[in-house]
Amino acid sequence: MTFIRRFDHVGITVADLDAATAFFVGLGLEADRKMPVEGAFLDTVIGTTDARTEIVMLRPPGGGTTLELSSFTRPDHLPGSPAAPANELGLRNVAFEVHDLHAAVDHAAGKGYGLVGGIGEYEGMWRMAYVRGPEGIIVSLAERIEK
Repeated sequence: MTFIRRFDHVGITVADLDAATAFFVGLGLEADRKMPVEGAFLDTVIGTTDARTEIVMLRPPGGGTTLELSSFTRPDHLPGSPAAPANELGLRNVAFEVHDLHAAVDHAAGKGYGLVGGIGEYEGMWRMAYVRGPEGIIVSLAERIEK
């Protein structure tokens, strides 16, 4: 028996919701309005009492799997590891296929977000780079190489 119906979203907790949202919107995701979430539902799901968070859902043009950014106002967020290497255990990157990898990397660099390593090619099919985005989030950007 399979339990999964579809892939819905990936959630990332950030300290600066506005900066993280602006970064992903700058790459081309579309943001819903910022929404507060608190109460019994949130407390039950996350196992904390009196929690409050604000979330923004972002989606690629045309729909698809979404990215949820959340920032807790209660309790205070715990510090992450913004310089974590790509091989650290846990969720390490969120990946997007892009139209023009070099333009996307240049855009990120113009906003102060640099490459983790360099731009690589995989078997003549993909060009890819890791960009370290806001709060250390590694964003994988990949462009299909057209033949």
